[in-house]
Amino acid sequence: MKVLLVHNEYQQPGGEDIVFRLERQLLSSFGHRVLTYMRSNQEIKCYSNLQKLLLIRQMIWAKDSQRDIARIIKLEKPDVVHVHNTFTQISPSIYAECRRAGVPVVQTLHNFRLLCPGATFYRSGRICDECVTHSLGRSILYGCYRNSRFATAAVATMLAAHRALQTWSQNITSYIALTEFARQQFIRGGLPPGKIHVKPNFAAPDPGRGTHGGGFAIFVGRLSPEKGLQTLLHAWRRLRNTIPLHIVGDGPLREELTKYVKQQGLSSVRFMGRLGREETQEAIKAARFLILPSVCFENFPMTIVEAFAAGTPVICSRLGAMREIVAHRHTGLHFDPTSVEQLSDTVAWGWEHIARMQAMGRAARHEFELKYTAEKNYSLLMDIYRQALENPPREEHRGDQENELLAAPSARSRSACTC
Repeated sequence: MKVLLVHNEYQQPGGEDIVFRLERQLLSSFGHRVLTYMRSNQEIKCYSNLQKLLLIRQMIWAKDSQRDIARIIKLEKPDVVHVHNTFTQISPSIYAECRRAGVPVVQTLHNFRLLCPGATFYRSGRICDECVTHSLGRSILYGCYRNSRFATAAVATMLAAHRALQTWSQNITSYIALTEFARQQFIRGGLPPGKIHVKPNFAAPDPGRGTHGGGFAIFVGRLSPEKGLQTLLHAWRRLRNTIPLHIVGDGPLREELTKYVKQQGLSSVRFMGRLGREETQEAIKAARFLILPSVCFENFPMTIVEAFAAGTPVICSRLGAMREIVAHRHTGLHFDPTSVEQLSDTVAWGWEHIARMQAMGRAARHEFELKYTAEKNYSLLMDIYRQALENPPREEHRGDQENELLAAPSARSRSACTC
């Protein structure tokens, strides 16, 4: 099978980029011909002030990406186009081109951007789904994307424009949701249920079981408000430096969190900074347990599947996808994400009951072998591709969609970008 993978990288690398690379390697390892079309939001750093002002046009309908995809499809004739992310430089313009060429499109739903301009269903310290229950206008009112009403209006306009064009319902053959929880959210948001398949993330190569002899608990992730780090550190203050905690990652809260740790004298907390993937996996393998205190729904954190692969139990928020992936008292423990006391009590229990946590770690490893290996994931992916190939886009003329929107500017050539 010849597969064209499409991905737009963010300025800050994250789990979506890891999944894109893993699936590319997975398909190649099984002998498929894999083509890639990639852009990066780093391109924006090369833009002039005028181009930045006109970025909304690129976000809604990127003519350069559309032309690129048309050329690749004409030359290479892929069997299927699998899109991971189009935000912001690729844009949804490519879907119309795929439909025009009769090539089925599979879209992985890595986040909730199609329903929420902020992509996380999180605002001001709590879950917020007002863009689903009311309208996208709520996000503009709150400035949910980058804390900017102007930037949020641009994202909301992109979403509204493509809803009007029926891009999400007509031009995409199949969706991949990462959990059943996420699938239900997208159905609630209006995507066709019959098109949404559930396929989780996976870990490859298999890192193997860990020794868990490092004598510490670990957090791995972006240091940002929705990850619940304030709750985590407040819980550690309550634990009075009895349990070592390693925090792996970086982000906008790094300075604030470091200052808090110093002020409170939390000598058991160490900030490890951003580590490479292998170093991170070794750290997870050495930890007694992984903690995921997110106060947003999450989608499918790679850290969970990496912990399961290492046989490391997970203590996580009783919320969203985490609640579905981690079975309470089987592969880990749940706690109320709003309760500092419950988190600290759960961590203390897990630290004291070593044998029980080791048993949960063995169950987590079994769960990995059952659901989250490369081989299991390949089988699921092929089933989704086969169903997409059996339902190619209908060759009907839907008009020149780009002319129904905005006349996109002539974007600067990617090859001319010198950043």
